[in-house]
Amino acid sequence: MRTRKKKWAAGELENNPRILRNESEYAGRLTEIVGEGKPLHLEIGCGKGRFIIETSRRNPDINYVAVERDETILATAARRAEENGAGAVVFIAADINDGLQFINSGEVSRLYINFCDPWSRKKKWAKRRLTHDTFLQIYEKLQIPEIFFKTDNRILFEASLESLSRRGWLLENISLDLHASNMPDNIMTEYEEKFSAHGPIYRLEARMPR
Repeated sequence: MRTRKKKWAAGELENNPRILRNESEYAGRLTEIVGEGKPLHLEIGCGKGRFIIETSRRNPDINYVAVERDETILATAARRAEENGAGAVVFIAADINDGLQFINSGEVSRLYINFCDPWSRKKKWAKRRLTHDTFLQIYEKLQIPEIFFKTDNRILFEASLESLSRRGWLLENISLDLHASNMPDNIMTEYEEKFSAHGPIYRLEARMPR
């Protein structure tokens, strides 16, 4: 579904200080720009920003980068971050299919993947999943040591368990019904709040093999 354009989005993209606009200026310099001396966590597909904003507010000792390919949605997230006193988080309009080439190897210490497209309608689409071997190779090349993953799609979750296990990632804190587990520090995304009533939320943490 295409996002409806917002008249104010162009101005937000141009003027919001949290949005990094020119890759030539921030590529390889994320730690320097966001702030040195703290771990750097990355969210792929931040949507309208609820998760990353609240996560950054609760963890002032961590820096965050949120990536979203839809610029209108990104503008909304960045505006909300400014309005709601987010912590150290910046936003980048980028597509994971381009390989996250602006990140230095070893720079990111945790990756969040929340409710990504399950690509489950056709078997040939499996390689587009953000937990497919194709993308796991990217994360491994960048030396991202851990992934926190949530989805409401059982097919995607089972496929993710298989691909991560096959590549030797250590799986921890697996939940087949996150909200029933009463996890005390779970921060919901907009999507999670809207659709969790329709079925269980699956979650896992994965540690990269050494």
